[in-house]
Amino acid sequence: MQSVNPVLPERGFAVERLLPPRQAVIAFLSRVNVAPPSVERIPFDEALGRVLAEPILADDDYPAAPRSAMDGFAVRCEATPGTFEIAGDVAMGAAPARTIEGSAAWRIPTGGVLPAGADAVVPIEDARVTGSGFTIGAPLIAGENVVERGADMRRGEIVIGARRRIRAAEIGVLAALGVTSVPVYRRPTIAVFSSGDELVDPTRRPEPGEVRDSNRHAVAASLRAMGALPRHYPTLRDEAEEFESSLVAALDECDAVVVTGGSSVGERDRLPHAVANVAEPGVIVHGLRVKPGKPTLLGARGNKPILGLPGNPTSALLVLEAVASPIVAALVGAPFTPATLRAKLAEPARSRGDWTWYVPVSLRDDGELPLARPLPLRSFSVSLTARADGYIVMDERDEAWPAGTIVTVHRYIGA
Repeated sequence: MQSVNPVLPERGFAVERLLPPRQAVIAFLSRVNVAPPSVERIPFDEALGRVLAEPILADDDYPAAPRSAMDGFAVRCEATPGTFEIAGDVAMGAAPARTIEGSAAWRIPTGGVLPAGADAVVPIEDARVTGSGFTIGAPLIAGENVVERGADMRRGEIVIGARRRIRAAEIGVLAALGVTSVPVYRRPTIAVFSSGDELVDPTRRPEPGEVRDSNRHAVAASLRAMGALPRHYPTLRDEAEEFESSLVAALDECDAVVVTGGSSVGERDRLPHAVANVAEPGVIVHGLRVKPGKPTLLGARGNKPILGLPGNPTSALLVLEAVASPIVAALVGAPFTPATLRAKLAEPARSRGDWTWYVPVSLRDDGELPLARPLPLRSFSVSLTARADGYIVMDERDEAWPAGTIVTVHRYIGA
């Protein structure tokens, strides 16, 4: 299978062949069958954030019997309006043993099971209580102030669909249904590499020409927020003989590989050729019509994605979250949609025609809509994404937005 834009190191990037990021991801997913890993069963109270692998069906009607929606009196609606004798009290957690007849009524709390024969509830505030009875002056209809059997869930109904990320609300439903063991997709393990001779561990003080390796930790944190399990691997050195064998070992052990750095077309950018040499189909997309992030690589070995991110810190994190997240989501088994909000540009924003730009912005409260201030786009910056509250997307046709333009701000994953 041919790649979309083959590596042409002697020419650099063929700009006319570069795809916008959205088209590149579509091209990749149409060529690589990315699927979630195997299914495992876990206790329901450990399932928060996991992705459901099978639909959850109601095992019965919920509620299983008509219940009162109000504190009041259970009655037969055909006896209203009129005067009623209070014949008993409905206890919570028990079904009444007697049947209501004539103008008898039972005192009932919210959630109490209606006695047989009752089909409506008189709210306590609508009843004129006198001694052991009460009077109601208006007629009721059947079902008034009553939660009918099965009003919440019906036996056999799909209550939680497959491929849904489990939140607190789903945990409550699982508990209500008695589903204490939940089938979920195993979280994909994704190898995380950094590439470059200049990188040192964050525990070390860099010498001149060296930098602490921040990319791998930012990328790993973002992958974890998406629902994956990042696994750190030793840094890929530019001249190391084991560059390719390290990629192969990681692909054997993990469900995907992410590499920051080494993905461009310079002499020391080894990743494109390494992927082409050790993987099939290999390189699918190399280079995007996007800023920041032009030297992005999308490849695969079989159905295992290989994501080559730029080495610049701002570019690496933005490309992972804004471009590659649908690929990670396919591995996880559920769409991952970052939070967005509407804002108003505090200053003009500009991009390059025919390119997609991701512009970091800071936010400031300003009445109904927050103000979004575009920040200078410096790909080399480690602190830029931490200073920003999110980013805006300027597509190929969006060369200039004046101040006051209403925009969608994408929040960083895990924010």
